[in-house]
Amino acid sequence: MDLQRNPFSPGAGTRPPELAGRQAIMDQALLALHRIKAGRSERSPLLVGLRGVGKTVLLVEIRRRAEAAGFHCLMAEAHEGEGLARLLAPGLRRLLLELDQNKARGERIRRGVRVLHSFLGTIKVRVGEAEFSVEGPKERGTADSGQFESDLADMLLALGGAAQEAGTAVAILIDELQYIPEDDLGALIMGVHRLAQEGLPVIVIGAGLPQLAGRTGRAKSYSERLFVFPQVGPLNEEDAWKALREPVRAEGAEITDEALGEIFRRTQGYPYFLQEWGSQCWKMASTSPIDLDAVIQGSRAAITSLDDSFFRVRFDRLTPREKDYLRAMAELGPGPQRSGEIALLLGTSSERVAPLRAGLIAKGMVYSPQHGDTAFTVPLFDEFMKRTLPEFTGKGQ
Repeated sequence: MDLQRNPFSPGAGTRPPELAGRQAIMDQALLALHRIKAGRSERSPLLVGLRGVGKTVLLVEIRRRAEAAGFHCLMAEAHEGEGLARLLAPGLRRLLLELDQNKARGERIRRGVRVLHSFLGTIKVRVGEAEFSVEGPKERGTADSGQFESDLADMLLALGGAAQEAGTAVAILIDELQYIPEDDLGALIMGVHRLAQEGLPVIVIGAGLPQLAGRTGRAKSYSERLFVFPQVGPLNEEDAWKALREPVRAEGAEITDEALGEIFRRTQGYPYFLQEWGSQCWKMASTSPIDLDAVIQGSRAAITSLDDSFFRVRFDRLTPREKDYLRAMAELGPGPQRSGEIALLLGTSSERVAPLRAGLIAKGMVYSPQHGDTAFTVPLFDEFMKRTLPEFTGKGQ
């Protein structure tokens, strides 16, 4: 097979050649934008799912479609330890300048720029490696109290007023939302609440790991009335086959049903893994169609590639004790495990390992699907842990 024509390019946030099984989520986000532009209320979608299910891809595609429809977008990715103000500042500035330049300059747009200057205050805006302060006339008494929760709400309301005057709607898209500090998350939720109360055309569309839904509830008790939480999971067999077969056919080749079934079995339908297997199987097939033999050879290469990149970058962030904890989880199996059973394998108590578990949740390695349970946020990570640490040395055996 011609390697230059390989349609699969696995990568973080890389759009697959066939975005199968996600139309309903994208339609929901675009409908929300059209509704808030028309002055109607709509809950903000926060996409939740494990690593490798394509949440980032969906946010990028929603942004592309929204901008093609004439809406304005701010997209940012949260990082551990980074506050919301610094994260949003460059995008807020760009959005207000766009509204100022692209539409007849009105008072609400001018006010939005002044409120931005007030909001930023002494915050330095980072663009790449450079930092700079935003200077300009301020809107005294608005977004300058030093109380982040009320100042952010003032800023979002001013942005909403500017967007309304410009006859458009704004989407603030935030990836890895689970990393936002809880106080900042509460401020964002309050801002969304104020926007809904005023009927202003700004919506927050976020994505994060499964713990995001619980974190929003802890940050503000009324969050369930402001957000919907579309679950982004593995593809079903029909959509997984489509995600593989259509790109292959677009290059004038074929793949057998037997090969597709085996790839689905090995990947469990997770989109990132489908792209990795598709890429490696294309490389292993000498001629069309891609058959079961190519899948068997490609699977070995796919696992090696995942171990060296997708899994390894997460494993290398772990302390030795965190590795022990995850290895004990893997020993118990792939599904959610009782925290007490993990502790038992480690020869200790749930109370003693609770800080360790909390640290792994903060790093985005595990989450709690229900009270007392712990599960991997990375699909198939249990198998990786067993390959990397084949000898389990837990003290509770």
